[in-house]
Amino acid sequence: MILKKLALTPERERNIQWEDQFLTALAEGKVAVMSPDPIEGPDGWPYLVVTTEINDSDHNISEPTQKVIQWLSTRGIGLAVNPQKEAPDFILNYGMLWFFCSTGKFIQRHKTTLSDTFIKEKVEYKASQLSHAGTPTEEYLPSHVRTILRDFFRDQNIFDARLLLLSKDKIKYDLAFSVESLGNPKESEWEGIGEAISWFLPLHYPIVIISEKGLPPFTNL
Repeated sequence: MILKKLALTPERERNIQWEDQFLTALAEGKVAVMSPDPIEGPDGWPYLVVTTEINDSDHNISEPTQKVIQWLSTRGIGLAVNPQKEAPDFILNYGMLWFFCSTGKFIQRHKTTLSDTFIKEKVEYKASQLSHAGTPTEEYLPSHVRTILRDFFRDQNIFDARLLLLSKDKIKYDLAFSVESLGNPKESEWEGIGEAISWFLPLHYPIVIISEKGLPPFTNL
């Protein structure tokens, strides 16, 4: 009932508080799958489409949202909520879904990171400046998410993507991808690559593309 009420809130009245309430109600509620197969969104990514507009007669075809999210989190698929409306109530990328499965939260509001997405300005690191350089932990980047990312890179004919988690102060961290391992794309292409990678990651993970030169060894994805 709360979820259905929130979905009726006019666009002009939606803010961060509404967003948090909607996501909480979504996680605690049920949805009905509108199509058994994911559809390609305008951004080119796959989404399972669901609706919160469930009547009493529809309860037998509805599913707990968390069950749906668990299924999606192992398959690299996002979630589109109420896409039958003029504008969907919410679009959740794959990173938001697996982050919820790991932490119980879709969005990390109190960030200790540098950016919401791919860092567009050129980032330079020197080994002497680093207080941390290492492989992301299982908690930070679970193995099943790595598998999904590897599959994505293989589809782009990239078979040896390498990465490193970097920090100058052990407070703010950047997830760095080796430009050499990505085939040395032109710098003009970095933004598009970074934004593609960001779809697979939580919104608060800052991503950089950087050369391995002068830095500690990167590790295979």
